[in-house]
Formats: sequence, C-alpha cells, structure tokens
Amino acid sequence: MILGIGTDLANIERVAGTLDRFGDRFRNRVFTEIEQARAERMPDPPAVYAKRWAAKEACSKALGTGLRMGIAWKDMSVTNLRTGQPVMHVTGWAAERLQQMTPKGHVAVIHVTLTDDHPWAQAMVVIEALPEDEEAKRPHPGPPRRVNAS
Repeated sequence: MILGIGTDLANIERVAGTLDRFGDRFRNRVFTEIEQARAERMPDPPAVYAKRWAAKEACSKALGTGLRMGIAWKDMSVTNLRTGQPVMHVTGWAAERLQQMTPKGHVAVIHVTLTDDHPWAQAMVVIEALPEDEEAKRPHPGPPRRVNAS
C-alpha cells in the first residue's frame, strides 16, 4: 500500500546562486557530508545539490509534514548505489514520522527518483508499506531503507 507521495521541482540556477552566496554555511546546514562529497566530485555540483534539495522536499511531502514539525534537512539524505540508483535515508524525526505512519505488521520502503534538465531538477518520492512476510521475500539491491513498524 502507498503511504505517501511527494514531488518537488528545484531551479538549478537558484541553487547555484545560493551556493555562491552562502557557500559552506548552506551546504553544511542542508546536506550531509556524503551528499556534499558526491556533489563536489561531479561535473555540475549545483545540479547534484538541486536534485538532493528536491528529494528532501519531496520526502518531507511524502511523510505528510513538509519541512515542519521538527523535521530537519539532514534527517533526509540521498546516497547512490554502485549502479547510480538513488536511495533515500531517513533519521531523527523523519524516521520517527515514518515509523508512526507505517501500519503494524508492515515494513516501509522509500522509493526515490531524481532527474535534471537544466535549469530544472526534479525528485519524486513514494513511500510504500509492505507486509513483513512479503517484504522479506524481496531482494533489496542496496543499503537498508526499510523501517519496521512495532
């Protein structure tokens, strides 16, 4: 069952301007060290930051809160599998919210997709709840992105 869906569109040029104006202050407030390291390795860092910004916004919408109710930017982060597939991670209040919205006997799985076409970056997040027995049968190609409901 689908627990939440969120999408967001970010302007890469606006993010580039924010990076130019606020630099590390902005990076360190919004992005984890892993997100920053990936962005800085890529040919177009502002596009990478913009996609992750959009992913955080989309995730907060899928959680049903937006960026309020105690959720912090770094409570949501995106890494990539070796294949390049993005993976959304939640910690802190975002993980607590995910646990609250996951029905008993189910496991939450967060799906995220990112794209950009200058000057736009877009992300979509879908949070799915799978019955624990069904989820156990599914292969998961990367790090854990599931939350068990107690």
